[in-house]
Amino acid sequence: MLRARQRLDKYQIVRRLGGGGFAVVYEALDTVEGVRVAMKVPHAHLVTAGVLEDFKREVRHTARLDHPNIVPIKTAGPVGGQFVIVQPLGVGTLAERMTRRVARKTALAWTEQLIDALAHAHRARIMHCDVKPENVILFPDGRVRLADFGISKVARRTVAAGGTGTVGFIAPEQAMGRPSPRSDVFSLGLLLWRLLSGRLPEWPYRDPLPGAARLAAFHPDLQDFLARAIEFDPTLRFKDGEAMLRAFRRLAPKLRVRSKPRVRRVGASGTGASKAPPKQDWKAVQQRQFRRAFGGALELNASCKRCAGPVSEAMIACPWCGSGRKVHTGPTRWSHVCSRCKRGVKGDWPYCAWCYGGSIGPTTTRALPDRRYCAQCRHCRGELMASMRYCPWCRRKVTRAWKLPGSSERCGGCGSGVAREFWMTCPWCARSLERSRRR
Repeated sequence: MLRARQRLDKYQIVRRLGGGGFAVVYEALDTVEGVRVAMKVPHAHLVTAGVLEDFKREVRHTARLDHPNIVPIKTAGPVGGQFVIVQPLGVGTLAERMTRRVARKTALAWTEQLIDALAHAHRARIMHCDVKPENVILFPDGRVRLADFGISKVARRTVAAGGTGTVGFIAPEQAMGRPSPRSDVFSLGLLLWRLLSGRLPEWPYRDPLPGAARLAAFHPDLQDFLARAIEFDPTLRFKDGEAMLRAFRRLAPKLRVRSKPRVRRVGASGTGASKAPPKQDWKAVQQRQFRRAFGGALELNASCKRCAGPVSEAMIACPWCGSGRKVHTGPTRWSHVCSRCKRGVKGDWPYCAWCYGGSIGPTTTRALPDRRYCAQCRHCRGELMASMRYCPWCRRKVTRAWKLPGSSERCGGCGSGVAREFWMTCPWCARSLERSRRR
């Protein structure tokens, strides 16, 4: 048992989070990167040469899973005389969160994120084999991540030979020793039924399944979608996460949460008092027009804290009100986060591409390709993405001006693309567009 403030190499133990038959989990501080992490320390009597070899093999497989909804493994090996598994620290598990009411809009967002994560793993031909609420980690930016790819598999073989999953979420064929991607679909289907309906079906299933009435409040097709995922016969289920994701995205437009219609007040005469339709907010109309024109190119995934205008994490200033954005406060599209500016980074970058912070990694030695690379650094020839301020490979400042797709206008200061019809400030250099227009 480790104690608070005890050091294991660069990690300092903060507190014990929990434990099980395989490992004890601690919150620890990475004193080099300045971030808090989750550290799993397997019980010493379980760490044998065979277990270590299993972990090496599983870590090599799961290192390919670079996805914003999958928890990456930062370290898996000996640290300070202990064998540890280090991962990013979340704010809790889905199992803990489901003890309280989850809003419908939030539950649907988490549903798509989890199906997307499983589809990504199945594209890489990796199965989880233990999808359950305890292996879904919540993060502060409204994101959920599927955890323990590979770790749970080794843990089950080590603690109980022949163990094949968690009772309550295990697929029938997996219990018989014949797991497949359809088994992960079954486990995720049960998890989502529990998340969206508040009830977990128990075998033997009988129609109507518990929670079916609550699912019908979303849309009748949602119940059919989940019922197919948890079919007892695996041949009747979605064949893998990719097929499940395609089906959910076809269903998603029907599941949009709409506000309840306002009830007209009835006057003394018994007739409803007619009211003029509410006036539209011109700022909201302007921002909707902007999103339609430039939303896809800019990946607007956050809102300004001051004016609530749509912004992307690459922007250093709000283009609507001019307030600074040295630190990003919204969600990120990446699997890792810079500890200085809180913007997302890729696991193979040595430096942050958005701020001049210190070294951030890399967290993997494998080159991670990306379709968003569109240029090369003039100094080191490293690949760059639009809106980058610094080269993530050599840390040199990027001097080229980035174009805004769909606009021919340029900032008079940095030369990068802007949308003067909508913006009052250049989001790339924080220069006033009104002053540069007058000049």
